[in-house]
Amino acid sequence: MQYKFICRKLINNYLNILIVRTNIIAGNWKMNKNLSEAKQLIKGIKKGLKSIDTDNKRVIIAPTFVNLVGAVKRTRKSKIEVAAQNVHAAKNGAYTGEVAADMLTDIGVGVVIIGHSERRTYFGETDQQLAEKVDRALAEGLEVIFCFGELLEDRKSEKHFEVVENQLRHGLFHLLKENFEKVGLAYEPVWAIGTGETASPEQAQEMHAFIRSILAKEYTQELADSVAILYGGSVKPANAKEIFSKPDVDGGLIGGASLKAEDFLAIVAAAE
Repeated sequence: MQYKFICRKLINNYLNILIVRTNIIAGNWKMNKNLSEAKQLIKGIKKGLKSIDTDNKRVIIAPTFVNLVGAVKRTRKSKIEVAAQNVHAAKNGAYTGEVAADMLTDIGVGVVIIGHSERRTYFGETDQQLAEKVDRALAEGLEVIFCFGELLEDRKSEKHFEVVENQLRHGLFHLLKENFEKVGLAYEPVWAIGTGETASPEQAQEMHAFIRSILAKEYTQELADSVAILYGGSVKPANAKEIFSKPDVDGGLIGGASLKAEDFLAIVAAAE
């Protein structure tokens, strides 16, 4: 019996070595960059990527809605993919100011960010609403980067694991296993977004490993090992390499540092 356990453990460890998840560096531009500024930023990123090894890396930018069409056109035949920052849960209808999923796919957008902490905080988006957005996005053929993370008070009261598990459970765990082929996760400790504070590489790894264990428990270890989990929380050129070196960190959702081509390119280069 002990022999079987040891053999199974060795086999699992070997399989884990064989699994190579693709690193994803996604720049969330938020409500920044007008048309001319977006053109210049894309130009700078395209030029800089030519001298960076992008094997096993996906480079994604998420401009504002008004810049999506232009971004798709300017990134054709390049390594850069274009994502939207949000999407509505309804297929269409009387939702003034909102954007439907098929409107995004129709212009060539293939990825959407759902559940960013700023959407949850400033616009009151609930787990139920986010689950509905995820369903709509996947139904229309979009890939999803699903965001979640704890507040400072959650971390201080040591409820951060509970909060993260609940956000995943209520937002994503209604999905079938096969749906996760088009879902990436972005852990963003809210206390480290736009504050200059950053979770230590050890804190990031601890949470990412926990997230992977929850996926394994809810689905399978195979699925857990295949899902990309990004870190989002004040990633900069100075700390990117150390954060990305952790075994369960598969790249980053980058905010402020994605608004300067030089900084964003340095972060892309740091992912290995």
